[in-house]
Amino acid sequence: MTSNLTRRQLLAGLGAASVPLLGAGPARAQAWPNKPIRIICGYPAGGLTDIFARAYGEHIGQRLGQQVVVENRTGAGGSIAAQAVKAAPADGYTLMFTISTTMIMNRVLYKTLPYDADKDFVLISSMYAGQLPLIVNKNLGVSNLKEFVEYARRNKVSLGTYSPGSFAHIAVAEINRIFKLNIEAVHYRGEAPMWQDVAAGVIQGGTGSTAAANAVLSSGVGRAIAVPGQRRMRNIPEAATYLEQGVPDKAFQLKGFICLVGPAGMPAELVQKLSDLMVEGGKTERVQKILNTFGIEESAVSHQEFRKLYDEEAPVWISLVKGLGLTPL
Repeated sequence: MTSNLTRRQLLAGLGAASVPLLGAGPARAQAWPNKPIRIICGYPAGGLTDIFARAYGEHIGQRLGQQVVVENRTGAGGSIAAQAVKAAPADGYTLMFTISTTMIMNRVLYKTLPYDADKDFVLISSMYAGQLPLIVNKNLGVSNLKEFVEYARRNKVSLGTYSPGSFAHIAVAEINRIFKLNIEAVHYRGEAPMWQDVAAGVIQGGTGSTAAANAVLSSGVGRAIAVPGQRRMRNIPEAATYLEQGVPDKAFQLKGFICLVGPAGMPAELVQKLSDLMVEGGKTERVQKILNTFGIEESAVSHQEFRKLYDEEAPVWISLVKGLGLTPL
């Protein structure tokens, strides 16, 4: 009898003990984050994507009271990082900092991808990657787009791009289309060697960031003659926009972006929290210094604004890249 009673008491005790455990799931979810958050960056350390990942990651970590670790997994246009994040649990502990190439253009540039950007990720926040002006060697003797076009009609011209399928490549193709020119696009692996060749006169110009082209611009060897977007750049105010110079085409109004995304299926409250922290982080001194250094005027926006931008511009980017006629890798 005593034994049976003890067994019943024991079972009852176990049942009672299980009550708080059943309620522990939501409590743990609300306690996010209770371990370090990992941000996988698909591009090299020291580049703008990595710089933003570390600056925003630091702010997120400080506000959440948890360590944020940035891990660089480069290669295949960000596809290696994307595959890793796609496979991660959608619990808010694995995120990705990447760019519009990974999210949009890769579907045209590669025959197959290990991810579907539209289905495998949730959009959290994006920031403008900055305006990429057209910069030419001063020896061309041109100071604006009209003079450059006139020069290109009389002379053989080559413009550099930092990779096939990039905005720089699209810019060459669109200038050729709009003005009926035959400028050659010369593809480089990154901006540094491209600007070296611009300075040396090997090619006549290129499209890229003012930060990477700083030596060419500050020495006076290069001159910015056209800027995409709605406004002139603060660090090269003398360069008029394509729009001001009579080129309203959509290609020169698009906003290439850097973004934070997570695996599809992340809880909405975590997406909102991270989105809020990104917007907040854009106002910090560290991020503002980065924006000033790279001549970028817009910081991180909410996931709602990112979704609107993505839906509006992705089809245009895809069409432009397809128009380049590249053979998928």
